[in-house]
Amino acid sequence: MRLTIAALIFLALTQHAAAQNSSALSAHPEARTQSDLEADKKAAGWAESLELNEHDKTVRVASVISTHLRAIRDWHNAHPPSTVPAGINPVTGLPLSELDRQVIANSAQPKSYHADLMTGLRLELTEAQVEAVLDKYTVGKVAFTMKGYQAIVPDLTSSEAATILGYLKEARERAIDFKNMNQISVIFEIYKTKSEQLLISNGRNWRALYKSYTDSLKAKKAAEAAAKAATKPR
Repeated sequence: MRLTIAALIFLALTQHAAAQNSSALSAHPEARTQSDLEADKKAAGWAESLELNEHDKTVRVASVISTHLRAIRDWHNAHPPSTVPAGINPVTGLPLSELDRQVIANSAQPKSYHADLMTGLRLELTEAQVEAVLDKYTVGKVAFTMKGYQAIVPDLTSSEAATILGYLKEARERAIDFKNMNQISVIFEIYKTKSEQLLISNGRNWRALYKSYTDSLKAKKAAEAAAKAATKPR
């Protein structure tokens, strides 16, 4: 039976990992090994999706991604929220949540994690391909969020759109250093706030625009539900 490209990449990564990490397992080696395999599988899938048509390059890209996934996982696991003192959010004045404290802890990871990933990717890939990897990691949040702004502000200017897109791409690159979607969403919220402040500074009533958008969605759903009910046999 022929192995797929993804399977070959995954096999190469796991063999490399076994050689390098056999003596570095944690107190729970089975869980660590399973987590490593999941990181390798994810990295292999992302690398294959680029369709590089060059097996060795695809394996190298997958290895760079897997190394990053493991590094941020290990930092996250070694630095739980309890390592950050309880306190207040200086912006809101509210007590730091557990998620806030985990984001703070993870943001203190060595800068080399991020630099090694980006350098490794750019050594092998075009900028468009690098962005494709970052989109995989952040599940397409740049395009999804940008589409939302365009729907909420139908007359968004080209200048506003370019600035907001720049903010979202910056959010995406920062977000790849965090372990899960909850943390990634926190990072994107920082840049969504910047985007909304930009619109407000340009004289737009963001609150009114957002309310109008959500009201239109509710009206659309209500109309669809009514139409569906009307077609049901009595």
